Amino acid sequence: MSEIVLASPEENGGENRPSTSRRPQGTSGERPFTRSLTLGGEYVPAPFDSEKLPVTLAPEIQRFLRAANQIGMDEPRVAYFCRVHAFAVAHNLDRNSRGRGVRQFKTALLQWLEHYEDVMKSGKSDLLRELRRVYRQYNDYIIKHGGEYTQENREKLIKARAIASVLLEVLTAVTTAAGSQALSESDPLRSRLDVSYNILPLSQEGVHIAAIMHVPEIKSAVAAVQNVRGLPAIENSGKQVPLMDLFDWLQLCFRFQKGNVANQREHLILLLANLHVRQNHQKAPKLIDGAVDALMKRTFKNYSQWCKFLGRKSSIRLPYMKPEAQQYKLLYISLYLLIWGEAANLRFLPECLCYIFHHMATELHSMLTGAVSSTTGERVMPAYGGEDEAFLINVVSPIYDVIKKEAMKSRNGTTAHSKWRNYDDLNEFFWSPECFEIGWPMRHLEHDFFFCSEPSDDGKIKKTFTSGRTRREEKSDRNDDADEEMGLQENPQDVVNKVQQRWLGKTNFVEIRSFWQIFRSFDRMWSFLILALQAMIIMAYHDLESPLQVFNSAILEDVMSIFITSAVLRLIQVVLDIVFTWKSRSTSDPYRHRKYFLKVVLAMTWIIILSICYSSSKGKYTCYSAQEGGWLGEWCYSSYMVAVAVYLFSNSVSAILFLVPAAGKHIETSNTRLCTILSWCTQPRLFVGRGMQESQMSILKYTFFWVLLLLSKLLFSYTFEIKPLISPTRRIMSIGVKSYEWHELFPTVKNNVVAIAAIWSPIILVYFMDVQIWYSVYCSVYGGIYGILHHLGEIRTQRMLCSKFDSLAKVFNERLLPPKTEESEERFKLWLCEPGCLKALENTKGGVLKFAITWNQIVNSFREEDLISNREHDLMKIPLSSELLSNQVCWPVFLLAHKLPAALVIAEVFVGKFNKLLRTIKKDAYMFLVVTECYKSLKYILDILVVGDIERRLVHGIFEEIEESISQSLLLKNIRLSEIPALHAKCVDLLKLLVEGDEGNHQKVVRVLQDIFEVVTNDMFIKRPRTLDLFQPFHELQDDETDFFSYFQPELFASRDSIHFPLPDSGSIKDKITRFHLLLTVRDKAMYIPSNLEARRRISYFVTSLFMNMPKAPKVRNMVSFSVLTPHLMEEVKFSDEELHSSNQGVPISFYMQKIFPDEWENFLERLGIEKEDGFEDNIDEEDLRDWASFRGQTLSRTVRGMMYYRKALKLQAFLDMTEIDDILENYETMNRADDTLSAELDALVDMKFTHVVSCQIYGSQKASGDPQAKDILDLMIQYPSLRVAYVEEKEEIVGNETKKIYSSILVKAVNGFDQEIYRIKLPGSPNIGEGKPENQNHAIVFTRGEALQAIDMNQDNYLEEAIKMRNLLQEFLKPRRRDSPTILGLREHIFTGSVSSLAWFMSYQETSFVTIGQRLLANPLRVRFHYGHPDVFDRLFHLTRGGISKASKTINLSEDLFAGFNTTLRRGYVTHHEYMQVGKGRDVGLNQISKFEAKVANGNGEQTLSRDVYRLARRFDFFRMLSFYHTTIGFYFNSLISLIAVYVFLYGQLYLVLSGLQRAVLHEARIKNIKSLETALASQSFIQLGLLTGLPMIIELGLERGFLAALKDFVLMQLQLASVFFTFSYGTKSHYYGRTILHGGAKYRPTGRKVVVFHSSFSENYRFYSRCHFIKGFELLLLLIVYEMFRKSFESSMGYVLITYAIWFMSMAWLFAPFLFNPSGFSWRKIMDDWIDWNKWIQQQGGIGIHQDKSWESWWIDEQSHLLHSGFTSRLMELLLSLRFFIYQYGLVYHLDISGTNKTLIVYGLSWIVIVVIFLLLKVMKLGRQYLSANYHLAFRLFKTCLFIGIIASIVNLSIICHLSLEDLVVCCLAFLPTGWGLILVSQALRPVTELIGLWQFTKVIARAYDYGMGVVLFTPMAVLAWLPIISAFQTRVLFNEAFSRRLHIHKILPGNKKHKP
Repeated sequence: MSEIVLASPEENGGENRPSTSRRPQGTSGERPFTRSLTLGGEYVPAPFDSEKLPVTLAPEIQRFLRAANQIGMDEPRVAYFCRVHAFAVAHNLDRNSRGRGVRQFKTALLQWLEHYEDVMKSGKSDLLRELRRVYRQYNDYIIKHGGEYTQENREKLIKARAIASVLLEVLTAVTTAAGSQALSESDPLRSRLDVSYNILPLSQEGVHIAAIMHVPEIKSAVAAVQNVRGLPAIENSGKQVPLMDLFDWLQLCFRFQKGNVANQREHLILLLANLHVRQNHQKAPKLIDGAVDALMKRTFKNYSQWCKFLGRKSSIRLPYMKPEAQQYKLLYISLYLLIWGEAANLRFLPECLCYIFHHMATELHSMLTGAVSSTTGERVMPAYGGEDEAFLINVVSPIYDVIKKEAMKSRNGTTAHSKWRNYDDLNEFFWSPECFEIGWPMRHLEHDFFFCSEPSDDGKIKKTFTSGRTRREEKSDRNDDADEEMGLQENPQDVVNKVQQRWLGKTNFVEIRSFWQIFRSFDRMWSFLILALQAMIIMAYHDLESPLQVFNSAILEDVMSIFITSAVLRLIQVVLDIVFTWKSRSTSDPYRHRKYFLKVVLAMTWIIILSICYSSSKGKYTCYSAQEGGWLGEWCYSSYMVAVAVYLFSNSVSAILFLVPAAGKHIETSNTRLCTILSWCTQPRLFVGRGMQESQMSILKYTFFWVLLLLSKLLFSYTFEIKPLISPTRRIMSIGVKSYEWHELFPTVKNNVVAIAAIWSPIILVYFMDVQIWYSVYCSVYGGIYGILHHLGEIRTQRMLCSKFDSLAKVFNERLLPPKTEESEERFKLWLCEPGCLKALENTKGGVLKFAITWNQIVNSFREEDLISNREHDLMKIPLSSELLSNQVCWPVFLLAHKLPAALVIAEVFVGKFNKLLRTIKKDAYMFLVVTECYKSLKYILDILVVGDIERRLVHGIFEEIEESISQSLLLKNIRLSEIPALHAKCVDLLKLLVEGDEGNHQKVVRVLQDIFEVVTNDMFIKRPRTLDLFQPFHELQDDETDFFSYFQPELFASRDSIHFPLPDSGSIKDKITRFHLLLTVRDKAMYIPSNLEARRRISYFVTSLFMNMPKAPKVRNMVSFSVLTPHLMEEVKFSDEELHSSNQGVPISFYMQKIFPDEWENFLERLGIEKEDGFEDNIDEEDLRDWASFRGQTLSRTVRGMMYYRKALKLQAFLDMTEIDDILENYETMNRADDTLSAELDALVDMKFTHVVSCQIYGSQKASGDPQAKDILDLMIQYPSLRVAYVEEKEEIVGNETKKIYSSILVKAVNGFDQEIYRIKLPGSPNIGEGKPENQNHAIVFTRGEALQAIDMNQDNYLEEAIKMRNLLQEFLKPRRRDSPTILGLREHIFTGSVSSLAWFMSYQETSFVTIGQRLLANPLRVRFHYGHPDVFDRLFHLTRGGISKASKTINLSEDLFAGFNTTLRRGYVTHHEYMQVGKGRDVGLNQISKFEAKVANGNGEQTLSRDVYRLARRFDFFRMLSFYHTTIGFYFNSLISLIAVYVFLYGQLYLVLSGLQRAVLHEARIKNIKSLETALASQSFIQLGLLTGLPMIIELGLERGFLAALKDFVLMQLQLASVFFTFSYGTKSHYYGRTILHGGAKYRPTGRKVVVFHSSFSENYRFYSRCHFIKGFELLLLLIVYEMFRKSFESSMGYVLITYAIWFMSMAWLFAPFLFNPSGFSWRKIMDDWIDWNKWIQQQGGIGIHQDKSWESWWIDEQSHLLHSGFTSRLMELLLSLRFFIYQYGLVYHLDISGTNKTLIVYGLSWIVIVVIFLLLKVMKLGRQYLSANYHLAFRLFKTCLFIGIIASIVNLSIICHLSLEDLVVCCLAFLPTGWGLILVSQALRPVTELIGLWQFTKVIARAYDYGMGVVLFTPMAVLAWLPIISAFQTRVLFNEAFSRRLHIHKILPGNKKHKP
């Protein structure tokens, strides 16, 4: 057989063919041999399933089964023995079948083999002959086609080598058993067998087939890595590596894993190649030192800083010889990469890796230099070597075990942070020199670092050293020389016997749940606000009329009393530091304790000194007279002022360092003695947080911003908040209240202090939080100005796009095309000579052509995404022709379409001279272009169509006459332009026939041509054309011109030889005709093309971005390489068939998508060529439908498609870079051909630059279980061959008699329709120790490549036009700057889920304002932008050496992305923000989903408040940068909480004033004396409503990007759609979860589901989620407002009441009813009834083990208070104190009962508690009666209830007769006792152990159920009433889906739900 036809999976049975369905492939219990085939007389068995295999066996046997299935059709006997060999391998791996699923698999395979044994098995010699024959066939094929580059042959070669590899292994096994030799050792194919690779086929055979291995940079890097000359031989290695390189040598030394070595080898080669190409200006063939040095510097910068910080000498030691130096550098880099690649979870401990590298590099240097141990006298060898996987077992695993054990102590985040060490604690241990006590080899059996026992109950760390000496004393006795560092110590077991280990505890910081953390972290801000408040109160008290009066000695001295307060605040701050770091005292620097002691003493000293000086020198001044005319006049000072001056002098150093940031940076980073002392005085000496100072210009900008803001805030607060209250305060203090309306507990207290506190408290709270409001105002102003200056919103409408389109080619060349070297030099020379000459270079040859090609690719992507139709596609494309080389462009038809009809009208009615007509048309450039193009197109088409000699002469002659008339400006004299419309109509008829191309229309074409000729010659020409005079017959028939055609035989144009019809089937001619036809027929205006709103938005943004400032684009070869990493767990990959068509969630997804995207659905059908007829749905391929729907949801397939646009864009740009201008058109069509060499070269270049890795963590288990999502992931890899998938494999291995779980991180790609394993790196254990997403990213990050890394979530999207700008963005890393390059590049996001639901629209606008105007300000000038997740691009080398791209500690790092930004900033990196590029982002669309997301973010901010990162940033930033940091992170949530507390304080304060009688007395006094200020003071709450200004940034951003009129319209529309209700409701969500997280914990990830369908939520579901965060608070506010309304009586005006409380009424109503207003079909009567039944079932269902909270109220109630089970004493005490407000509330009400009369004693309050006890006893009796009587004595139970009811009624009647109990008293009692009962429930929950002990827990549960049921009924009743009114449901639908109605979508069709629809 000379040629082998490779078998493909599609040709060999269906079981292993990549299926397009989501159905599982079957189970192992099925009989896989029920079918067989007979081909050519040979029996062919059915394939055996090769995909569903046991995890423990799959890596070893899957290739045999796959190869057997591939060759089974052609070589069934060989395939059979491949399966036999697979069974043998499986049996040898697990002889006892103890692995999971192994026994079932072996049984199934054995049955299959036995079934076909008789048919397939024959003599052994025949088997060997057949194996050799088939093997040789594949061998010949590989040799013959090994050098071909075509895609088809590449795929066949990959398949052939995979099969040959399997055949060789089977052949070797068979021949070994037979005692013969399979092949000679020199067989050439042995080196060409299947070796899986990722990007670089580094084995020998790869050179013949991979174009990437011919790239010069790759060759240079490979040669450098393979240079092992001079390296010492490894003794006793036990292995022989034929082609050894540096990585193989390191593996033999340190025993790294093979997969890790192979992975990092490719990693380093690609890094070196990409650095080499940018620095190799001389085109050197060898790897230049500059590339190695650059990589060395970036890799070891953190390590060098670590060594410097600890005072250790670096272990990197280089020789003086230059060739050897490069080799040594590569060895050190390779060693670090290998350590990092195998470190697993240790990658979150960057300094731990530095420690490991430090010792291993020392060993490496000793081996390279041949050092000899002074102890053994032998050559130094690695401490951990010899055995396989020694590094993993001996280095990684011990530290991993510590991490895992500590994480388990957290109990899934419920344990207090102080009781376990997180990643940061473990890493920070290596910031201390004590880390070297661990030694090398590590003393993991002795050292305390590895001890993980629980701390003692009292929280103290037990010191259990038996020797009685402290750890530091023992350390001082140890010798700190190099031998100790190398681990030359005592036997570990002996040491264990001497010293007992102890738990080290927290390191440097303790995360303690307390609101004091906010003051501790931001103490300077709080001190400033407190001191400013005190100063303003003093100034207002002195009634200053001028600011200069402050300098009055008496006033100034009073104002300066703030410094006593300052000293007190300093003492509080120091005390908090001591208390909060107490549990980390054992691991902290001993000098820190001394510093705290000195700070306490100093603060107390200053308090005493300042207080004494102030009191003693009051009014005692020493005065001096200033010069005459001076503005100070006489100035005086006192001893107190002198003391203050000395006190302030201590802050002078900080002020100087702030003004000179370079000096502060040097002090913090220097190790000199003086600098160390100075830095010790200010901050703790830590490895991070040093040298974060910004440049002086940056400091100046954000200082100016905050100075203006603070001045505005303080001026406003003084004028409108503080000063107006001074006079009322004085009046109130002077009013004497003789009689109170309740029992006053403190009647002797004078001056009405409590009343003053009630008035001032809300104002003070507003004062502390309104900086956030002012920040929003200034953010809007500055962000708006910044956006305008940077061309944001340059193109807002299609009209503006059309006006700018002609300049696009120019800006495209400037922004997106790399400048040529010669061009750059020429520009520079011209600039030196004559700057004006630069204009001559604007029209660079080919610039327009490249723009046209790129534009067409963008338009094509729109069509592929179904955003535009075929017609719009033709309208938007730019025709490609050779004219573009000379920059003559034919603009898209949509720009010119409506211009021709306008020109025709102008010409038809024009009267005047030709030049005037020409000027009129030229005024519109597009009109002139379209007229010119139509004329040329008609001439071009007639020239091709008319081929007869006479006809051509006639046509050419007429055109010559027309052109002559134009040139002589005689067109109007010779041509009758009024007849042009007739010519236009005939041309349209002609083009229509030409487009159809039907040969049967030949005669019609002739007639149309004759009509055109007749119209031109007879109607348009005023005089006879001279061309006709050339023909004799015309002279003979001058009187009868209509018979002109008949005198030609045949007639003109009638001969078959006269016209060429149909026209040649040429793409260019067809495109020309189509374009001409569109120009003549399309009348749409450009502003309406494209019609799809998303397409318009994308085009507008792309064009706008080209006018923004961005770096020049480099060539693809020179650009920064990058990767995209996407974590994925269980989210949707694609929508399944069932999801598309089922209606369990309301409506089928396919039906929903069709209604939401109707135009895209029409375009989709048009693309498939399907007409909408009856039954057209059956013609749609299911996979196409799945893809179409999935690309419109938040699915992984959408994300992968979007990210793969990077590859498409880079390939296009590489083509434009590499191809000469004159050859672009010729090679353009072949760019994407699979069989083209150019395409292979482009692919190779793109592979060097871009990689996309999706971390599908559970893909392995999904594949093993037959989960359809695994098949979808495989389909994605097949569809995108460069896509890589990383997953974690979990399998069980038998070690001895124990079953041990083995975890491995695996990278796979698609080969031959299957997933092929590329790398396998064994892990020390499960990677899921901390938070899920960062752990998922961490295990896969080792498989990424490049210098940059983009972190993309799986609900994001990308676009081709944005991907084109990626290389510009990456140049930001290389852009020259005064400081280091940025470490994170921030991008903006577009929210693509805001299309239908109003809530989604609100969220879209809210998110848009944050990612644009918000982050714009954060980056510049505030310099506090961090990483907020999603599209940001990381400096990969910076972050892989500093802990990765996120943090993973359980709970504390819930907002893992943000901590990456914190970590970057703390480690001297910084983040920028760029708005010229965007990435799509999906958000939640329903209220419940949105609320879960808001709750998660609020939880995350609560944990951030406790974190060390926030504390360190707040303390290390200068004052103004700290303000920026606070108000843009946790400050927003804390201020929301403060404003909410202000509402409660105001209401309870007003209630106190009303119920106590103070307000009545105050207002009575005011009316008597006509004092209006008192009423003003009581209405002080109005300032709380200033929070509405926080929505200003959103309005400004909308105005910038869409125009301010459109922004105003949208804002009004949002209010009409109840946006204020939504944002008020969200405000409550943020406040609740933020406060509860700080107080009790309970932060957790809340999956939102990312549903695309807006569905109805049941009442019980809404109640479960919103009961505690909204409903309870809403009811409380409502009760307070009602009580306030009842008892304010006539002494307060109704208008004043409304002005004071309208915002609170609005808030309470929003919190109570927003979930139902925003619930689709919330007022549908059918839904209401269903919800009522479900609610009653849920509330009555008993809970228990295994009953989920959505099934039972009891289960939910227990889960809802679970956070209290883990709360500390302080949190429980705070909960109890908060519950007391209900009892105080009851206290105030009971004295206003008519039954109490004038009695104001405590007896009244005591009797009220007796009533409560009686009520509870009655309820208890009812419960016991139901328990004992309701089942067996039903009648008795009814009688019992009747008697009880009668008794209660009788008691009420008696009380009303005897004690004058009124109906109002009953209402007041309900209002008083209901909150009291709820307060008792809260107390019982907080004291649950006590409640259970005394037996009241079950009773509490009964009462709580009754309260929840009652609240549910109160909420449900108004909804049920409104559901009766049909208009309410219609109104709600309109409010929720107004955006859909505005787009004319049939929203009512997708609302009913629970109905099945077919697409």
